Amino acid sequence: MAPRPTRYLAIIRTAALLVLIMGGLAAVVAQQPPRQQAIVTDLDGAIGPAAARQVADAVDLARERSAEVLILRINTPGGLATSMREIITDILESPVPVIGYVAPAGSHAASAGLYVLYASHVAAMAPGTNTGSATPVQIGGLPMPIPRQPSQEDGGAEAGGPTQEASGEGDEAVERRAPMPDDPMAAKIVNDAVAFIRSIAQLRGRNADWAETAVREAASLPAEEALQAGVIDFMARDLNDLLDQLDGRLVMAGGIERQLATKGLVIERTEPSVVSNILKLLSNPNVALLLIVVGVYGLIFEFSNPGVGPGIIGAICLVLGLYALNQLPVNYAGLALMLLGIALMVAEAVTPTFGVLGLGGIVAFSIGAAILIDTDVPEYQVSWSTIIVTAALSFAVLSLLLGYVWRTFRKPVRTGAAALCGASAEVTDWTNGVGHVWVQGERWEAVGPPQLRPGDRTHVVGLKGLKLQIKKTSSDNVNEGED
Repeated sequence: MAPRPTRYLAIIRTAALLVLIMGGLAAVVAQQPPRQQAIVTDLDGAIGPAAARQVADAVDLARERSAEVLILRINTPGGLATSMREIITDILESPVPVIGYVAPAGSHAASAGLYVLYASHVAAMAPGTNTGSATPVQIGGLPMPIPRQPSQEDGGAEAGGPTQEASGEGDEAVERRAPMPDDPMAAKIVNDAVAFIRSIAQLRGRNADWAETAVREAASLPAEEALQAGVIDFMARDLNDLLDQLDGRLVMAGGIERQLATKGLVIERTEPSVVSNILKLLSNPNVALLLIVVGVYGLIFEFSNPGVGPGIIGAICLVLGLYALNQLPVNYAGLALMLLGIALMVAEAVTPTFGVLGLGGIVAFSIGAAILIDTDVPEYQVSWSTIIVTAALSFAVLSLLLGYVWRTFRKPVRTGAAALCGASAEVTDWTNGVGHVWVQGERWEAVGPPQLRPGDRTHVVGLKGLKLQIKKTSSDNVNEGED
């Protein structure tokens, strides 16, 4: 049998050997390159705060995973300019190459979607898709003035984007640009949009002239023509075809030129987070308007009947509604009219004026809701059906309130001196026109005719100080006979 110290030494050596083996395996695993991925996220629907949050989350995820590429699958009619600029900023600052891919077939990248497509490191489209129509609309959703078309007397050709036209005296070309709108504000908006998209096009080496045409004249191109015009880099049938064509391309991302190795990448699809979904719901102006209405009525009912509980729900809805409006381009004149309408309806509930303040509040609230959102994007405008529903709800509440007030005025008075006048009284003791009577369950001192005696039925005709004035009539005799 081996000595005990030798046995302990063998155990220690074995443990040390196992530790060295495990450490070596860990080092080998650490030295192996991570499995490359292609992160895919869908930019579907109108571009707003939720879409901006979704793209920001996808860029962060691609950076954390050291993904080879981030693919934005685009299908959007456009959206808010502020959210579009946030998305473009995230794309331009992303260390992971961002691929703009308009897909599947039937999709489009219109308006703000064209900007996102131009800002991507690589732009691609699936067959059967289109892009363009990036003309901004004047603030407030009002249509821009139609540009004046150059006439033959002006020596101009048919209006278009930047064109080359012969001068008639030689081969020298004269550059003509689309005529500008007559409204200075509209011209300012268009010029800013043109400058922005041209800067992005020049950064990515894409067709800046057509991009300007898309902004000034709402031009649009299908996928095949977009490829020929240099708007996109290539066409791809699906994600696998996209990755195959991306392989070996040189892109500049995060200030570093890198060659893409996309063949055989693992595709990981990401879904919008819970926060993005909630933000998408709250970014709907119709939902925001309904939340504000529910919140206001909840607070009104709570103030009318403290302790019932609707005030808690109303406060939560009101805060959520105001947060939702904070995410949207709000017309402050519309918001002021809505607040005025709410104040008038609250004043009607507190001090009834037979509907004058209430009707004025409904009108002000409806007009304010109609002009509340300051954008031309249909997805971010308050629908008339929502406005009509809220106005009808307010009118219904006002009608119930007026009906209650009217019925209250028609009911007899239940308290005070007015309630005692006309009440039936029974004489309990009487001497020389003074005594006591029993009225409405109470004993009162009273004055009246001297011929009354205990047990007679009378009625109250007035109150002087703390003494009732009573009188006996023929009707009291009839009632006494009936008793």
